[in-house]
Amino acid sequence: MLRTIKYFFYTFFTAVILVSCGQGETLQRYYVDHQEAKNFISQDFPLSMIEIDKSNFTEQQQEAYNSVDKLNFLGYKASQENADTFKSELSKVKAILSNEKYNDLMEFSDKGNKISVKYLGTNQEAEEIILFGSSPDMGFGIVRILGDDMSPDKMITLI
Repeated sequence: MLRTIKYFFYTFFTAVILVSCGQGETLQRYYVDHQEAKNFISQDFPLSMIEIDKSNFTEQQQEAYNSVDKLNFLGYKASQENADTFKSELSKVKAILSNEKYNDLMEFSDKGNKISVKYLGTNQEAEEIILFGSSPDMGFGIVRILGDDMSPDKMITLI
């Protein structure tokens, strides 16, 4: 009897661990897995490396700018030779970003080129802002904006 209870406990515990770990692919995992893959380019930028004229910023824009620590970029260059791979990778990214944990901020579309802005967090504070752009001719790019106390509303004015 004691052996059966132990077996049940270990089986239950293992099942709980496996289920909690299998929450699907995340954007961060996608970055790590593809940062050195063929046709991908990745770069991390501390905000201090990017030259931006802040002299005309409003107070909200200045607050939004100061809340950003760094930017992570991952891009995929499309060509005729890798059209199938491009479509596959684009589908993977879209599937990740369609997860309900990513909140929509804004979206643009022009002649097949699309840009969407999403965020993780609440309406008052975003943990990260995601800019995702795609073009059938050029490829796609993802920018993760990471920082502290980022407000989605203020970030819209900066973007």
